[in-house]
Parts: sequence; structure tokens; C-alpha cells
Amino acid sequence: MARTRAPDHESQREQILELAASAFAQTSYPSTSMAELAAASGTSKARLYHYYESKEAILFDLLDRYTKRLMLIIAEVEGASGRRALTEREAFAELVRAFLVEYETSHSRHVALLNDVKYLVETQREVILDRQRDIVAAFTRQLARAYPDRVSKENQTAVTMMVFGMINWTFTWLKPGGRLGYREFADQVIDLIEKGLAT
Repeated sequence: MARTRAPDHESQREQILELAASAFAQTSYPSTSMAELAAASGTSKARLYHYYESKEAILFDLLDRYTKRLMLIIAEVEGASGRRALTEREAFAELVRAFLVEYETSHSRHVALLNDVKYLVETQREVILDRQRDIVAAFTRQLARAYPDRVSKENQTAVTMMVFGMINWTFTWLKPGGRLGYREFADQVIDLIEKGLAT
């Protein structure tokens, strides 16, 4: 007979993922052991194995959920843009803002996405890499629609990567609660894309 799950099973998994993301960001994925994750979770190693069969399973679930969340943000922004009748440029600005708002609260998960995909087994790695490609493609499409005179087939990859270069590494210097907030930074990114640095 299958073992029934406790009502808080999913919330416990979420807590484990949050603590694991933080541990991976602080000490690196390879250097973090299941014993350390159990201690950080305030539980035993045996109990941790009740939720996840391995450290690799934790990493995959962490990245799987996070990339699904980013894809959901894209879908939400696209849907809201249509309902609110935004221009293509306004829709792109909303996409940048939505991603930076997410990055503010997903700092450790984002670090894991940028640094730890290589530690997944090939089949899992491809799932995450495919989703990352879909995210990049969505940004590319929106950029091309927003700036058709400036984004062409020849330069669309470079322009998209330039945008990701501005927003993806904020965790290295932009701190939640700091003098510059993520929303204010989003407005600066959008302003820079719109106008450049020349006045």
C-alpha cells in the first residue's frame, strides 16, 4: 500500500528547495552535502531522503520549478499586455520589470540556474536548457516586435544577450533593500534601451 503524504509535504519540499538554493549559492553545489542540507532544514538526513532521493533530485526540482516560473511570467505578461492593449515597447518593458521583480525574491535560485545546470544528468540538463532557450526566444521575439528598426535577424541574438547581460547578473551587486531597488533598476534598464546613454 502506498504511503500517504502529509498535508504539509509540498510546503516542506518548498522549504528544502529554498534552503538548498541558499546553500548552493553560498558554498557551491558540489561542496554542499545532504547532511548539510538536512542540518540547514532542521531535520535528519533520513527525513530529508523522505522528500528527495538525492542532492541531484533537489537540484533538478529547484531548477525545474524556477524555469517553469520564469516561463509563467512570460505567459502572464503576454496575456496582460493583450488585455491592457499595451504597445510592443510597453509590453517589453513589462517583461523586463516582471523578471527583475522575480529576481529580487529568487536570488539564490537564479544563482543555481546560472551556475549549476552543468551538474544535472544529461536528460535533466536538456530539460532545463530547452526551457532557458525558450525564455531567450521569448525575449528575442518581444525585442524584435518592440524595436523592429533596431533588431534584425543579424543582430537579434547580440541584442537579446545584451539585455540579459544587464539583468541576469544583478545578484552580484544589486541587493534587496539597498539604495537602488529592483523596480528602479528595471526602469533604468528600460530607459537605457529606449534612449541609450546619449542625451
